[in-house]
Amino acid sequence: MADKNKFDIGDIIRIKTTDELVTVNKWHYVKNMKEYSYTVKEHPSTFYFENELRSK
Repeated sequence: MADKNKFDIGDIIRIKTTDELVTVNKWHYVKNMKEYSYTVKEHPSTFYFENELRSK
């Protein structure tokens, strides 16, 4: 089964609220929420859902 997440490890993306460019460190599918979450290299202790991020 192919993954349906929008972003892959190493992708450079933007955080919508701050417009900051960041690099995807890892992603994870949260089964009970049916959403993908991401951590970024610039803020490793914070996770973001796909709707909080956009392509650069």
